[in-house]
Amino acid sequence: MSLPPLYALRAFEASARFGSFTKAAAHLNVTTGAISKHIRTLEEWFECELFVRNGPRIEVSNAGRSLAVQISEGFNLLERACLEFSSIHNEIRLKAPSTITMRWLLDHLHSFHEDNSTSTVETTSIWMDIDTVDFSKEPYDCAILLGNGLFGQGTESALLFVEWLVPICAPNMTDEVLEDVQRCALIHPSPDRRDWRRWLKSTGKFRDLNIAQGKVFDTLEQGNMAAMCGHGVSVGDLLLSSETIQNGLLNLPFNEAVSTGEGYYLVWPKGSSKQKHIEQLYTYLKGKAPSPPSDDIVYLNQSGDEVIPN
Repeated sequence: MSLPPLYALRAFEASARFGSFTKAAAHLNVTTGAISKHIRTLEEWFECELFVRNGPRIEVSNAGRSLAVQISEGFNLLERACLEFSSIHNEIRLKAPSTITMRWLLDHLHSFHEDNSTSTVETTSIWMDIDTVDFSKEPYDCAILLGNGLFGQGTESALLFVEWLVPICAPNMTDEVLEDVQRCALIHPSPDRRDWRRWLKSTGKFRDLNIAQGKVFDTLEQGNMAAMCGHGVSVGDLLLSSETIQNGLLNLPFNEAVSTGEGYYLVWPKGSSKQKHIEQLYTYLKGKAPSPPSDDIVYLNQSGDEVIPN
């Protein structure tokens, strides 16, 4: 392939980004004259004007603006590739939803670091309306996502544990909920109120319950906290709420747990240079998957049939 000099492309990208040869020169630690020379080299190479010059002022031309976008994307890809290659090979950059991070992941990552001196995990906890990751654009080696196991081409995934939905409330509200849930304030952990809808459909209970009413939040964690503070009855993830239930901070007014058909998966790009460390992390976290808070849970699939959990 015949390409213009890389240093000239870098000078052009910086100049277009800063809108100034002087600022580009300071950023790249070269002289303004060198930047001007590199730009002229590119203009001769491409046989077009990349900047409109008005005395000391410059403005990116239409042709230059189009090239700058593509060049910037190319340098970003190169920088990410070099960063991954030169980074500490045993460091794993992990993306995870906020609820699973707070309810389960942090404690076990701490013990993972104590038990595994060969691998370290740098965690970023992010609120995600829909759990997604784009390894080509995001700076992560792997992610924990809620889904059905299909996270796009070029990825691999392995199940950590499945999602079971169950109503939860503060212990002192249990009798009130059992007496008449219709009169209790509902808590919805997501704006679309899908969790109450799923639980009611599979259990066949309380067909007249008005799920249009109640308090609406963005995450399971917020729903759990609102229920814990006695603001109503929410729907939580049975396994992620298990420790809180065992500690007496939450209670299960009903023992039917409903499968959503989804689960929490560890996801990573195919052919990752950190495959060995990611598999080590998966094996460890899989062994720490949360257990149900009691043995008298009735597990139902989406059709309402009783099942035995895996």
